[in-house]
Amino acid sequence: MPATKQRTKIVIMGAAGRDFHNFNVVYRDDPAYEVVAFTAAQIPDIAGRRYPAALAGQLYPEDIPIVDEAELAALCGTQHIDQVIFSYSDVPHSRVMHTASIALAQGADFILLGPKRTMLQASVPVIACCAVRTGCGKSQTTRWLSKLLKAHGLKVAVIRHPMPYGDLEQQAVQRFAASADLDAAGCTVEEREEYEPHLAIGNVVFAGIDYARIVELAEREADIIVWDGGNNDFSFIRPDLHIVLVDPLRPGHETSHHPGETVLRMADIILIAKVNSAAPDDVRRVEDTVRQMNPRAKVGRGASIVQLSDPNRVRGKRVLVVEDGPTITHGDMAYGAGYVAALEAGAAEIVDPRDFAAGEIVEVYRHYPHIGKVLPAVGYHPAQLRALQETINAAEADVVVTATPCDLGALIEINKPVVRASYEFDEIGEPLLSGLVEAFLQERNLLSD
Repeated sequence: MPATKQRTKIVIMGAAGRDFHNFNVVYRDDPAYEVVAFTAAQIPDIAGRRYPAALAGQLYPEDIPIVDEAELAALCGTQHIDQVIFSYSDVPHSRVMHTASIALAQGADFILLGPKRTMLQASVPVIACCAVRTGCGKSQTTRWLSKLLKAHGLKVAVIRHPMPYGDLEQQAVQRFAASADLDAAGCTVEEREEYEPHLAIGNVVFAGIDYARIVELAEREADIIVWDGGNNDFSFIRPDLHIVLVDPLRPGHETSHHPGETVLRMADIILIAKVNSAAPDDVRRVEDTVRQMNPRAKVGRGASIVQLSDPNRVRGKRVLVVEDGPTITHGDMAYGAGYVAALEAGAAEIVDPRDFAAGEIVEVYRHYPHIGKVLPAVGYHPAQLRALQETINAAEADVVVTATPCDLGALIEINKPVVRASYEFDEIGEPLLSGLVEAFLQERNLLSD
């Protein structure tokens, strides 16, 4: 009797998103592989959890451990790992290769899975909205896109890139249609930042872990799916139209981070965002780069219009600014829309929140030293959310400007007046994004007569 072939032992590196998806669609049911562990990075407190056996399939009767990425070298050595699968996003190209060096030095292969092996096929048309970096403006563009599609009589389902930071088994397949659904799911600040604005305009949002099941559920309800991307990752679903945003406030970043450059090269439409607040030279520089990198793509421009709910309450005041969390942290932005809006409204002073940082907020500033005089709205877990509240309430400010898309005042008690900053996408110049999208709809016979 021939000897049983030994399974290839692998580790999947990630941040509770792409890593789980790659496992589900490539490795979960393949007896040639044994996933020994996931490693975790980028998101606080996701290491130490386990990927549940209920989601892992018949080949994994026990949970799969999720360990800190710092243990990668030791894990490869002690477990005799054959392959390390890199499966997270928005990291500098140099960081990818430094990580590869750790794996290679331990004798393992270092692998990046591509779209052909990881993209799911939907039975309805899919428009994907992706970006070269976190914080380019995908969310506001996706909302604008959903309104355009619904104006043409189409039923739209929004599928969001995963953010499963809680009970993984309960988060396998999620459908959000009302704010009560967010409460029932115990959504974090980061999840609410993405979901609440969609729900406010009547969109149904699907998310979770098992995207084959998620797509199957969404396509039952929709004429068309809009993929609302996370970080700078490429879509989990094969797009029929691929829109990619670049940010002229960070010129050069369109080719500096993984997999943002991949996403850029895949795009059907490249949208230069925030042209209303970027220097013209930076806009031209980014446009020259993207045309060189992807000459077949159509290139358009868009603006990010920021509005304060009550600008008069900001004028002449000491202002504490709370920004969208991921944009400021691993998005590498020193400040965001809230800071700009507060200055434009005539704030007398922008209060430095670092002087009042409490608990885990201190660690956030230590880990991301690029952050300026703004407070990122982090709340991946209750202790972090409490520290955010303590920092805001301790700050010597007259008013708080919150530019997080979620209603922060509904989650924590704030002892100061709150002015919300909202930002929406607007088209600028030719070709208009609406025209490009409508041409696609016409080709697919999706426009009503």
